[in-house]
Order: sequence, then C-alpha cells, then structure tokens
Amino acid sequence: MNLRANWSYPTAVKFGAGRIAELAEHCKAAGITRPLLVTDRALASLPITAAALDQLAAAGLGRAVFSEVDPNPNEGNMAAGIAAYRAGGHDGVICFGGGSALDLGKMIALMVDQPESLSVWDLEDIGDWWTKADASKIAPIIAVPTTAGTGSEVGRAGVLTNSATHKKKIIFHPKLLPTVTICDPELTVGMPAFITAGTGMDALAHCLEAYCSPFYHPMSQGIALEGMRLVFENLPRAYANPADLEARAHMMSAAAMGAVAFQKGLGAIHSLSHPVGAVYGTHHGTTNAVVMPMVLAFNRPAIEDRITRAAAYLGIAGGFDGFCARIMALRTELSIPENLTAMGVDPARLDELTEMALEDPSCGGNPVEMTRENTRALFDACM
Repeated sequence: MNLRANWSYPTAVKFGAGRIAELAEHCKAAGITRPLLVTDRALASLPITAAALDQLAAAGLGRAVFSEVDPNPNEGNMAAGIAAYRAGGHDGVICFGGGSALDLGKMIALMVDQPESLSVWDLEDIGDWWTKADASKIAPIIAVPTTAGTGSEVGRAGVLTNSATHKKKIIFHPKLLPTVTICDPELTVGMPAFITAGTGMDALAHCLEAYCSPFYHPMSQGIALEGMRLVFENLPRAYANPADLEARAHMMSAAAMGAVAFQKGLGAIHSLSHPVGAVYGTHHGTTNAVVMPMVLAFNRPAIEDRITRAAAYLGIAGGFDGFCARIMALRTELSIPENLTAMGVDPARLDELTEMALEDPSCGGNPVEMTRENTRALFDACM
C-alpha cells in the first residue's frame, strides 16, 4: 500500500501504514514528557497497545495507561481518569482507540486542571459555553484512532453520557482538537467484523447527515460527498477482507472526513441514536445504521433533489430510491440489525426516547423540522 500523506487540515494528520512508529517523536514535539495513554479495556491487553507503550518507554516517556473506559463513557470514567492523570504527574494525553477512548481522553485533558467550580456539563456545545473553560489549562492531546468511524481524532468535541439522566452531551472546546493525529490503518486490521461494520456506518452517517444539512458550508458539503464515496466503495472490502490495508486506509480517511464535514450539522439519525445508545448501551454506529433508512424516508420531501445529485456522483442508478436501496443492501451485507426492536428497544419507552431526541442538539440540523408528533412517529417507523 502506498497511500501516505501529511495533512494540516483540520489539524496535523500523519497518515499511512506503520506511522504509529512516530508516536514518541510527536509526543516530544508537543512538549509531552509523561503521557497518559487512554484506551478501552479490550484494547488495553492487545499487542498494538503494548507496542505503543513499549515505544514510549524506550523513548523515556514511561508506559502509563488508563483503561477504565465504558462503551458510552460517563463522568465517572472521566473522574477516574483525572485521578490517574494527577497521581502519575502526567503532562499530556494520548487518546488511543475508538470513539469512546478518544472522547474520554479529550475530556480528561479538558477538565484535569480546570477549577473545581466548573462542571464538565457547563461546557456543553451550546452557544459560547466553551468560553467558561480556561484554555491555558487544557492538556495537550495526541490522537491515535484504531477504528474508522467517529472521526473524533479530528474533532473539537467529545460525547459524554450523564450517568444520572442517561443523556448524551456533546462537550466542546476549540482546544480539544488534537495537536497531532496518527492515522495508521494497520491498527484497524484486528477490529471484529461487527465493529468494522458499525464504525464504518457511523462514518457514512456523519457524511450523509452533513451533506443533507440545510446550513451553508460548501467545503463541508464537498468533503461529505467524497466521504460517502469512500465508504460505499471501501467498507464492503474492509468487512470482507480485514487485511485489505488500502480499504482500511480509505475508511480512516472517510471517518476523518465525516467529522470535518459535520461542522455543517447533523440530524435525526444522531438525535435518535444518541438517546437509544445512552439508555440501552447500543453501539453508536450500528444504531445510526439501523435508523438511517427510516430517517431518509422521513426527510425525503426536503432532500430528494440533493440525494439524487449525490447518487449520480456516486454512480448509483435510480436517484433517491436507488440511493435508499443501496443503503439497504449495504446494511444487509454488513449484518446490521433490521430495526430498533432487534436491538432490544422497548416500545413502552418510545415517549421517553422522543423527549430525549428533541433535546439532542443534532435535531436542530435536520432538514425537516422535528416535532414531538413526527419524531414519535419516526421512532415507531424504526421499530
């Protein structure tokens, strides 16, 4: 594989197979001498994590790791990570893993030195709330994704679940954008098939919703369209052949592109998925994939022409209907559950989930205005 590049949009991205070997070098360049590597429990015991820690130790940077990261990380995980950071005298965070580890690592870096009077919930992505944080107290961040989905490695936010209310909150600060991101497709080869599928569909959801968002951002619009092309062409390849490094590389690009593109906005896919994930602990990308066709039908009056143009670029015949059929075929190919019922969602809780969806900031970017009545009907359609 000869896909290799250095990018500085939106941050410095070191892209290519084997580039994890540069981790210690980039820590030193960022002024990090005692990094805390934040990862999840499953990754903590795998060879790719041990190799990264060995590299840090060989460079005199220690081998500290924190892995108490839940699939939907919460403020308790964050508090434990902050305690580990302080106890070890660390001066920077390496976010190593999928979206959960990346998001939690960024939350630790954000809050570790903020005054005790400031709650992480005070920094939700609302207006200028981020200005409440002392930017000079945010620890430097290096991101190393091991999945190709959330794109958190190039984002300025993290998702944290409030364990008391079971609501996911998007926490934002411009300085949460990692100083350096290492995208090494070799790190994704060992992903289980269902994680490859779910994270890949998350990348598609980001690109699709950004593309359909009514807000004006032509740069994100173009990035979203090309990101969709990369997913359609490469996710089936990566799923069928985990060792296909070229497909893995293109999926890492698509994930990063989705996260850059959704500066333009997200929509009903995410506003439905967030509460389902918070209440039931479902995989975020897989949940996005489950509700995607129903949301497309819901938004059809507002997006049909736009999707028809996208289908033409993507080489999909049949306009809007052809695009929807391609989504359904991809879901089948990736063994995505058919509906929310198959994911264990209880019909008795749909009113509660509807209220949570309407509170989610993603609903504000949906092309069709979301109301209590039509959102409840959309949940029904997803069952």
